[in-house]
Amino acid sequence: MAERKSSTMLKKWFFPYFLKHRKVLVTDLLCAGLTTLCELVLPMIVRKITGIATEDLSQLTLRFILTMAGIYILLKLIDMAAGYYMIYIGHTMGVKIERDMREDMFAHLMKVPLSYFDTTKVGQLMSRITTDLFDIAEFSHHCPEEFFIAGLKIIVSFAVLMSIEPVLTIATFVAIPLIFYGSLYFRRKMRKVFRERRVIAGEVNAGTENSLLGIRVVKSFGNEDIEKEKFNTNSRHLSEVQSESYKYMARLNCVVRMFDGLMYVIMIFLGGIFLMKGRITAADMTAYLLYIGMLIAAIKRIIEFTEQFEKGMTGIERFAEILEIPPEPGYSAKKTISGIQGAVSFEDVTFHYEQEKGNVLAHLNLEVAPGENIAIVGPSGGGKTTLCSLLSRFYELQGGKIAIDGVDINDLTLQSLRSAVGVVQQEVYLFSGTVMENILYGEPGATRKQAVEAAKRAGAHDFIMSLPQQYDTYIGERGVMLSGGQKQRISIARVFVKDPPILVLDEATSALDNESEQFIKKSLAELTKGRTTFTIAHRLSTVRNASRIIVLTEKGIEEQGCHDELMALGGIYHRLYTMSME
Repeated sequence: MAERKSSTMLKKWFFPYFLKHRKVLVTDLLCAGLTTLCELVLPMIVRKITGIATEDLSQLTLRFILTMAGIYILLKLIDMAAGYYMIYIGHTMGVKIERDMREDMFAHLMKVPLSYFDTTKVGQLMSRITTDLFDIAEFSHHCPEEFFIAGLKIIVSFAVLMSIEPVLTIATFVAIPLIFYGSLYFRRKMRKVFRERRVIAGEVNAGTENSLLGIRVVKSFGNEDIEKEKFNTNSRHLSEVQSESYKYMARLNCVVRMFDGLMYVIMIFLGGIFLMKGRITAADMTAYLLYIGMLIAAIKRIIEFTEQFEKGMTGIERFAEILEIPPEPGYSAKKTISGIQGAVSFEDVTFHYEQEKGNVLAHLNLEVAPGENIAIVGPSGGGKTTLCSLLSRFYELQGGKIAIDGVDINDLTLQSLRSAVGVVQQEVYLFSGTVMENILYGEPGATRKQAVEAAKRAGAHDFIMSLPQQYDTYIGERGVMLSGGQKQRISIARVFVKDPPILVLDEATSALDNESEQFIKKSLAELTKGRTTFTIAHRLSTVRNASRIIVLTEKGIEEQGCHDELMALGGIYHRLYTMSME
């Protein structure tokens, strides 16, 4: 089953990359053939010289020796040129295949549903993109080359030696299929261990990334020893699995040594008898020994390559696993929408997360007019953030429909839909780079002038101008060199540049201090003008001026109206607001 799966993986996911570089591959194999033939000629030259020397030493002239030496020098020059091509161009082909696969994998990861990243560690994905694909690159170059060389040596050696003494040749070569058959068992074991090793290596990457990105939290709690222990546990586990893989490599090596010893024993025993009876000459015996030595070296090389082969096959399987994840359905949509007014409707919307059984939202209905400012409040777990995530189609509905200006969002391309919705989140993510690069991320085609104008409208221009390189200041990993309020204002500037007709404010001020919150409130007030806005808030004082407040609980929309209406109602909102004021 595992072998069939591997064959399918090769044909479906790997061979197309090979075919893209088939001209280089054919030339590489041609060069491999030339280097092999150069090597195969040497035993025949030695046999010729030895034969003449043992039969009639007077015929072994300097002219003849120089001729043989000249032939071999010519062959070595060909061998050098072919070897250069194999090492340089052949490896370059592997690098290009690795590049193509890496780009395709990353492009596919950009298309997979957000739910996949909810349950997948980034460190595991990094391991697949880097380590796995590097091993595939080595596999793609060496695999055809090594098997072609070994096959050529076996076939040519067999043909040459059969012409000398068939019985001795067959008796000697019978050990070769036994070697390959004996290696199959260990190959399967190694495949399993290598796969486990990749998973654990991914865990080491994920744990390391987690600890280093959270280094401020680690140090603030004085938990360096805890992080070291977690890392050491994963590191030791990886070491144990690596040791297991080398155990199987050692056993496989023992099998090869046993059978190559058998080949030599047959060669010595039968060869000695045939030599004694005159069926072969001393020159033939010399040629046999050289060819057998060459064959054993080739077989050992193939067996040693088994580790690289299994690494490559494991990498291909893990590559295929990523490419087989279905992309978000929206990538198959064809329809785009322009001139959006901002009317949004939720019709009988039902949704639950894949890992959960109960519905987060059930048969929810909501109509939002263009330019309306809707505040969504309620206890945690009521589905506030989920509702807004569904608007951007980060997750797929289990039932119902969401429409913008009467158009079902399932009919829209994701690019068209998401360009219409701007999101300002509580947890701001800024990319490693400059202030300007982060602002322009909202609209890559925007100009520097537009970015500066967006920063002014977001209330970020003044503090940006006080930075060392102003808009070209490097802000560190995740904007670590900026305060929370500064990062939030840059994220708002990013949305200003995008200029979407629909806006989602997801707890945009809840993590800020009072002074920063006042700055951000002014920026958000400017941002929401003329846009359909959904504001998710726990601080109810921030939503008093919303045109409509929706109270969303596990039971659905329980209350809605303006602040004064809901306070007069004396229900859930009244209770939540009173608690927040206290």
